Amino acid sequence: MSKKSNSFRIYDKNTRTWYEVSEDQYKEYDRKRTAYRKRMQSRGECFCPRNKWWLCDCCCLDCEFHNNKGVSLDEPLPDGEGTLADYIPDNAPLIEDVLADKAELEQLIKRLQELMPEAIKIGELRLEGLSDETIADIIRIKRTTFRSRLNKVKEKLSEEFPDWF
Repeated sequence: MSKKSNSFRIYDKNTRTWYEVSEDQYKEYDRKRTAYRKRMQSRGECFCPRNKWWLCDCCCLDCEFHNNKGVSLDEPLPDGEGTLADYIPDNAPLIEDVLADKAELEQLIKRLQELMPEAIKIGELRLEGLSDETIADIIRIKRTTFRSRLNKVKEKLSEEFPDWF
């Protein structure tokens, strides 16, 4: 962009040519490439110095300032012993374990409802942040009775489902 003639120009690296454009076209083009360059710089993929920003055409893979030190998990290792993905542990639980836990949790909830039918309502009220006294008032029993029932149910469930308590 030349300040003397008030003209706006865009450089094309492929043809090594400057193109005259209107101010609106230049602003739109510059806005897009600046946003793209900043995104690539924040990812560590662009190391274009400020005095070379005019060269940016949003084609990072062909750019001399592109950081191409990325590593693919599918590339073979230097020793030829598999790929990097082969050595990354998968910490996700096995689906069998998840399904077993789900089934056991469903049994626990069913047993809880048998022992204390208002348990689900109490849990919902606790999630709302209500105190034991307020909850006891809502389910129409004394606070001490409420606490006593909770302790008995917890004790009973901890015997039947020791892995959960």
